[in-house]
Amino acid sequence: MAEQISETVKIAQDLIRFDTSNRGGGDSNPEEPAAIYVADYMKTLGLEPVFVESAPGRVSVFARVKGENPDLPALVLHGHLDVVPADASEWSVDPFAGIIKDGLLWGRGAVDMKNMNAMILTAMAEIIRSDQKPKRDIILGFFADEEDGGAYGSRYVVDNHPEIFAGASTAISEVGGYSVYFGSERAYVIQTGEKALDWINLKAKGRAQHGSSIPEDNPIVKLGQAVSALGQHEWPVTLCSTTTELLKRIAELTGEHDLDPRALMALAGNGSGFLQSSITTTANPTLLSAGLKHNVIPGSANASVDIRSLPSERDSVLETVQRLIGPDIEIESFHSDIGLEVPFEGELVETMIASLHQEDPDAHVLPYLLSGGTDNKALSRLGIAGFGFAPLKLPPELDFPGMFHGVDERVPLDALDFGHRVLVHLIKNY
Repeated sequence: MAEQISETVKIAQDLIRFDTSNRGGGDSNPEEPAAIYVADYMKTLGLEPVFVESAPGRVSVFARVKGENPDLPALVLHGHLDVVPADASEWSVDPFAGIIKDGLLWGRGAVDMKNMNAMILTAMAEIIRSDQKPKRDIILGFFADEEDGGAYGSRYVVDNHPEIFAGASTAISEVGGYSVYFGSERAYVIQTGEKALDWINLKAKGRAQHGSSIPEDNPIVKLGQAVSALGQHEWPVTLCSTTTELLKRIAELTGEHDLDPRALMALAGNGSGFLQSSITTTANPTLLSAGLKHNVIPGSANASVDIRSLPSERDSVLETVQRLIGPDIEIESFHSDIGLEVPFEGELVETMIASLHQEDPDAHVLPYLLSGGTDNKALSRLGIAGFGFAPLKLPPELDFPGMFHGVDERVPLDALDFGHRVLVHLIKNY
């Protein structure tokens, strides 16, 4: 007998089955089919979706839900429709089949972030179907191209259609609100900041030669030395107001007041992945390219590096990168974006905490700084303060941060339904 699943799970499953893989540099499977699916669902709720197409097939979709008090600033609930690619040979299931097994939904986008898209849609549907209204206008947004910096998604929409977000002051999106465990104590982390982002290319030049030569100037060797130096560098712990507050609260929660920041973050066990990388710069080589043929020493070699730093350290980090790789390696900036940090206070934060406690009364709620980035970066240019709040109550054995861009991405079905209920409470009460 087929397993009974909720509407939230069904929509997340359907969205996973749209292969919207984004390979970067404008090379992406179009988001348009997923955007049409979302728009059709919103139409059943009486909403009037608006499409924004930045390039053929690169479609974002939006709708505004009228609130009881139009004088209150609007809230943006947003997600993205694209996903990073998945190598099916590495997975135990088809990454785009939306498989349900062992009480979990499996597939690319199950956590990043077609799960949250489904939770947003069904939470709003529950309110509309019950003939209720949110307190304020809610702007629903589903962007293209988040996984490649938003040039065809949030950045394009903010630059060309800012009127979509008229009257909005706050936003909620991904990578926050999920549970972590400090021993037996469960806590939820609300994302109140994001690191700055720099995607750079390293280029080494040399002299093209026959592969049998005694090389005078092999760019692959030079690039390899630079990449090794960068990859082995240990960046120091650096704190901001968010991470300082988080460490203070972890110490109070655990009673471990004498541990250093890395050890304190590690107390979160399987949930510590994003926390650990929030207190130090990361500069990870991610792509290598060089050469034409087995017997040709090429004239150049290239490496891509993903740098995430605190906003206050950005300039000094890039100077350190240049020192590590040496003067013979050129740096080309591919994409840069700002870091964000907003206070862990105010009506929206209080409502997020209350909404979590409605479902999990004894849980602790903590702020944290995301080591990655979201479309909130683009919305911040309109003065919109963004938070990460895709609420999920997770089992302690699940390495949730490892699911992001990882193999066998999956999320518990009951966590999706938990998130749906939390978002319903939030929309009704904020």
